[in-house]
Amino acid sequence: MVVKVKILTIFPELFPGFLGSSLTGKALKDGLWSLDVVNIRDYAFDKHGSVDDTPFGGGAGMVMRPDVLGEAIKASHKNGRIIYMSPRGKPLTQDLAKELGKEENITILCGRFEGVDERVIEAFKIEEVSIGDYILTGGDQAAQILLDAVLRLIPGVIGNEESIKDESFEGNLLEYSQYTRPVEWEGRKVPEVLMSGHHKNIEEWRKQQAIEITKKRRPDLYKKYLDLQKV
Repeated sequence: MVVKVKILTIFPELFPGFLGSSLTGKALKDGLWSLDVVNIRDYAFDKHGSVDDTPFGGGAGMVMRPDVLGEAIKASHKNGRIIYMSPRGKPLTQDLAKELGKEENITILCGRFEGVDERVIEAFKIEEVSIGDYILTGGDQAAQILLDAVLRLIPGVIGNEESIKDESFEGNLLEYSQYTRPVEWEGRKVPEVLMSGHHKNIEEWRKQQAIEITKKRRPDLYKKYLDLQKV
């Protein structure tokens, strides 16, 4: 299955951005996913390509117009899920990335200014997704991060797909510490168990490492891990 991605933005030159490089770039060239970038300004009603206006009720900034956005969405979004990158949206998690990776069509609306008119979100049943509790200059950067998390899960994008199974957030645990050559660096040595060749001991060490790191750094995830063990 080819994942078909459609981006609605006022800055089409920002895409594919870093998604055109490395593994996702190669996957794009190989046809594992496709990208269609739609310039929202093409659907504006004046010669200036205006897409925003002042907010009703007053306040700073501008809001993206529902009539312009509506025309852009109607012309480009035919099926599949449509997402609006927003700091008030549900958090982007590994589970959500896996969920979206199974979709054949994904449309992402990249907002600017103070956001988009609420009526657009309601009319098209748009899902709001956030990549974190902070504000960016626009949704384009957030869209690329979301897509990177999703596209790398497509079969064939990552060379060694086994590596995905042990990544952070699998089973609600952060990933264990990693080591490589040289064996000793600036007085710090690689844990002996990793050089023992005893696969069961290595697996147990890594599991314990993951548990301890999660417990220390993400107690919220650790609680979910404990709850999962009880089940």
